[in-house]
Amino acid sequence: MTNPNNATITTVHTAEFTAGDALKIPTLRILRDDGSIYDGATEPELDKDTAIKMYDTMVFIRVLDERMLAAQRQGRISFYMQCLGEEATTVGSAAALDDKDMIMAQYREQGALRYRGFTLEQFMNQLFSNEKDLGKGRQMPVHYGSKDIHYMTISSPLGTQIPQASGYAYAQKMRGLKNTTICYFGEGAASEGDFHAGLNMAAVHKAPVIFFCRNNGYAISTPANEQFVGDGIACRGVGYGMKAIRVDGADILAVYQATKMARDYALEHNEPILIEAMAYRLGAHSSSDDPSGYRSKEEEEKWRQNDPISRYRLWLIEKGWLNEADDKTTIDALRGEILDALKVAEKVAKPGIEHLISDVYKEPIPALQQQLEELKAHIRKYPEAYPITAGRLD
Repeated sequence: MTNPNNATITTVHTAEFTAGDALKIPTLRILRDDGSIYDGATEPELDKDTAIKMYDTMVFIRVLDERMLAAQRQGRISFYMQCLGEEATTVGSAAALDDKDMIMAQYREQGALRYRGFTLEQFMNQLFSNEKDLGKGRQMPVHYGSKDIHYMTISSPLGTQIPQASGYAYAQKMRGLKNTTICYFGEGAASEGDFHAGLNMAAVHKAPVIFFCRNNGYAISTPANEQFVGDGIACRGVGYGMKAIRVDGADILAVYQATKMARDYALEHNEPILIEAMAYRLGAHSSSDDPSGYRSKEEEEKWRQNDPISRYRLWLIEKGWLNEADDKTTIDALRGEILDALKVAEKVAKPGIEHLISDVYKEPIPALQQQLEELKAHIRKYPEAYPITAGRLD
């Protein structure tokens, strides 16, 4: 029977706690480290062009991360965040979506952005905050956004995109759209209040949203075993009344399959789904972090053997869709293309100061115009502190 609290009631007559391990969620794995398929596993339906696009995207992001972290160390950009070791999570999931499904990312999902078609030049313009940046230089590096490819601009506060995704997906349903929203976050964000508010809202209002948790082992310097107890994040979705699945985040075939199933189910039933991808953050949390202070090289090396790109490359070679010689040539060429684009973007001028208040309202309100004039007066008074802007004021 049910009660007004919407809970199924089963009557017993002996006092007994329900243990936390009553719900153990298994991890889906399809692809072995050697590129072969597990016995009993079924490959997802992937055509060659899609499979190669997924691989090319992973490689692009790996090389981009290498070059841009080096650029940050050289002082050419102020900040950067790698997704080293987690490429399969975002690329595999993005490949399973429709191009018009909304993506709400946290900050380590450049793979999804690239898969949607964000160009090398757009990456560079954002990272250098120049006048060609879609965000007009108003965001930190890696806080990407693109209306054209349905990628909501990233916010710095942790977890705020989770309830926003629930609301966006609910609006998609109310408008009768056949699209969903995917919301990425890490297991650290799952400790925020926004996580619980967002999941509960989506479950109650039956919003077609896919919550995608990248459980990469660390919330900055805090390991997962110091963040929470219990069987990971996936079981929390079940607690909110939604279906959930756990996948190996280094297995791009498993990620693709799980996300495709989640999308189909979310749209057919107008319900949210929670995916937990078990991965490992091989790089630092950001260019401001030093992981040697909280984990060992031995631990990192162990996980490095679980490289998602190497595993997928072996599968593609086995299928005859990729050969090692062409792969090396492509990667070498890509390094050159990224370096060339970096050199171009860093020479493009910065946006004019008037863009600080443009696009906030249709027409800037008097209060914002007043603040802009006060800022200009301040810069004119202390031009030595603003060498890029001081000589460009009207």
